[in-house]
Amino acid sequence: MLDKIKQDFYETGFVLLPGFFDVDLMERVATSCLGHFGSDPDWEHNEEFIGKSKAEIVPWFPQREGSPDQAALFDEVDAYPSFAKITAALIGDGWQNLYSMAMFSKQGTIGQAWHQDCPPENPARHNLNRLIYPVAIQSEIGGEVVVMPGSHKLGELPVGEPNADMDGQVVLRPGIGDLLFLHGHCWHKVMPVHGGDRFSLNHRASPEGTPDDITDVCVYRNMRYRFSTSQLIEERAA
Repeated sequence: MLDKIKQDFYETGFVLLPGFFDVDLMERVATSCLGHFGSDPDWEHNEEFIGKSKAEIVPWFPQREGSPDQAALFDEVDAYPSFAKITAALIGDGWQNLYSMAMFSKQGTIGQAWHQDCPPENPARHNLNRLIYPVAIQSEIGGEVVVMPGSHKLGELPVGEPNADMDGQVVLRPGIGDLLFLHGHCWHKVMPVHGGDRFSLNHRASPEGTPDDITDVCVYRNMRYRFSTSQLIEERAA
């Protein structure tokens, strides 16, 4: 089983494990996240970023910003059986846990455009997205995850229309408790959210020796953006 997960991840840059997390744990996580976000959370990014990135996602970092009980709950997710073992199989022993991030998208928002979570110039330097779904992603709600298989080996995301479909893309609709491992260089996006609110978790990790700020610069089809300074650092055009 572990060898098959490693092979699929190496070939495609992602692997989806259905029903990995216990439903009870997911219900507790969902209650915590919805209690934090409420029905109308404020955007944390400026209008320039939202306009250029086509991203309307509100983040929350519960292990950093939450109450002790909230932090303990997300620590429980980190400690879930086999979670660390599979992570080590994909990115090696000595890997580091970066942070947990809950991501909320309100009904009527545009999701997130094609991007890479870190610059792809050095193939050995990347993060690992470990995406967890306390609530199912359904077609009637939207917010599907779209990935380009094998793109983690293709270098920089090509310049183009931020949200335009690509030939060969795969649309994923994870269910409750599903776990999606996604290479930080893999091209991916989130589709518009039209039928209700949507949220998921990302317990990010990285291989040993990777800088802690590996996800500070994100690559989009029309720009590179540095989150720590809220700065557009490169305009990308054909």
